[in-house]
Amino acid sequence: MSRFFWVRHGPTHAKTMVGWSDLPADLSDSAQLARLSGVLPAEALVISSDLVRASATADAIAAGRQRLPHDPDLREIHFGEWELAHFDEVEDQARLRAYWETPGDIRPPGGESWHEVCARVDRAVARLMADHPGRDIIAVAHFGVILTQVQQALQIGAYAAFSHRIANLSLTELHHQDGSWNALRINHLP
Repeated sequence: MSRFFWVRHGPTHAKTMVGWSDLPADLSDSAQLARLSGVLPAEALVISSDLVRASATADAIAAGRQRLPHDPDLREIHFGEWELAHFDEVEDQARLRAYWETPGDIRPPGGESWHEVCARVDRAVARLMADHPGRDIIAVAHFGVILTQVQQALQIGAYAAFSHRIANLSLTELHHQDGSWNALRINHLP
């Protein structure tokens, strides 16, 4: 069995669509970081997106656990021309609404579709399971990345996956055994 402990990075306090922009996380809540680190398995491997908000969060909760190299396939959704825009600043409101309300093949200009995000993250997860069979993995990533795996574990559509809240510094625990996923906790705040 492979157990994945997905952790969303610390808050950036941005009020825009933040995808591949490398904004730092606010890691000032040391008590929350300690609680989070304390509920994670001691022998787990730690990996993160290569974006600083995820990698710094991973460093803050690693607590002596083995760190794997950052993985760019664990980056947030690539919002392309919508990057760092407020929702009401996007000119093509119909396309923006369709992106969030009927996620799938629609992509922001210069960005990636939901299906492309899912394929990218699924490749990373498959690679981790192949390289580290049966190991516990703490993966520090982003809202969209974690939702791709919640969607897969719950066998739900993308729109239903988007209904799940994934708070900063929350834990989502998913287990993989005999070819199927099981969601034990989603958006748990220790």
